[in-house]
Amino acid sequence: QVHSQGGIKFQNWAKTYGSSPELYFQPSSVEEIREILDMARKRDKRVKVVGGGHSPSDIACTDDFMIQMGKMNRVLKVDKEKQQVTVEGGIFLSDLNVELSKHGLALANLGAVSEVAAAGVIGTGTHNTGINHGILPTQVIALTLLTASGEILECSESINADIFQAARLHLGCLGIVLTLTFQCVPQFHLHEVAFPSTLTEVLDHLEDHLKRSQYFRFLWFPHSENVSVIYQDPTNKFPSSSSSWLWDYAVGYYLLEFLLWISTFVPSLVCWINRFFFWLLFSSRVENIDISYKIFNYECRFKQHVQDWAIPIEKTKEALLELKATLENNPKMVAHYPVEVRFAQGDEIWLSPCFQRDSCYVNIIMYRPYGKNVPHLNYWLTYEGIMKKHGGRPHWAKAHSCTRKDFEKMYPAFPKFCSVREKLDPMGIFLNAYLEKVFY
Repeated sequence: QVHSQGGIKFQNWAKTYGSSPELYFQPSSVEEIREILDMARKRDKRVKVVGGGHSPSDIACTDDFMIQMGKMNRVLKVDKEKQQVTVEGGIFLSDLNVELSKHGLALANLGAVSEVAAAGVIGTGTHNTGINHGILPTQVIALTLLTASGEILECSESINADIFQAARLHLGCLGIVLTLTFQCVPQFHLHEVAFPSTLTEVLDHLEDHLKRSQYFRFLWFPHSENVSVIYQDPTNKFPSSSSSWLWDYAVGYYLLEFLLWISTFVPSLVCWINRFFFWLLFSSRVENIDISYKIFNYECRFKQHVQDWAIPIEKTKEALLELKATLENNPKMVAHYPVEVRFAQGDEIWLSPCFQRDSCYVNIIMYRPYGKNVPHLNYWLTYEGIMKKHGGRPHWAKAHSCTRKDFEKMYPAFPKFCSVREKLDPMGIFLNAYLEKVFY
């Protein structure tokens, strides 16, 4: 009999979404997962698998059965010659990064957070930046999937190829990802350089910036022209850093949180805060050199609401200038810093926001100082409107207001994904409220 717990309250990292699953499981074998699926079928319950719980939406929430895959977290095989690694779906990237570096390997690209499970990272289409790099699921070359019926499917470009292109961004609705094989690269160090610029300069010379740095992104400070440009590139130099704990933490965290809290009573302060913090922390050149994953990962600081949409790369300038103009024309609408702008290469993954097009991701944020909710709906809907107008597709992990109608327009392969889903999970055992909006 598989062990379960009742009375567990699940909350995502930002504490913006949560649920109370009837039963919570932490299986350590495929047999146990099969038992759970069996029990769910008999009791007419649904099942949701959760990893690190970092998604800023209700994509992982359920009131039925929840499976946390933390005990199925082993590295199964390292092939140094092919530079490939096969892992169980529950392994956190933070552990995988360390394991890979022992073998002189690394993932070519990583998101900002590594306290996330490998199967979850691909399930929501996690990305970083770099126009010659795809979203993280593009690094997956094979996976195994346990379906609702208890069958295990091997999937890759050559076996079950259709299911593979669906399962590389699976939304948790096709089955349970048991193992994944990542294509790695030799371990490398990154040299990060951050320097101040203006929105006009960056948008006018976007092509140059994209050519100049392999992992280029920039932070725009709304209600101003201020931009921090960040270049990250492989280097042979030794680790070093010109950033300081005092500024990053004491000022960048505690002072910012306090001022943002005050701004909830006086919203017009946000414009001043954005400018003040740019001057304080981002107006001079800062350099860091470290092993790749330590540069890719950065602190998400405090709890927050976020939205992140991918638009065709050629729409970058137009969309950002429209967002800027909208904020200028609506003085009551406030936007916290930064608006983070990143880039990704097009791919062939059916539900990838970068499906068949090079893309620009525009990530907006509203912090919740001391857990306090800040009014953000107006800004959210305005941003979504601009993104939709420019052909945007929302990041699957993040809260958005899209429905099936929208997705049918956005994704040419949406019908193909739906038919694979219906074939693998005809009873909808892996659905939840979030997914019902997507598929019905």
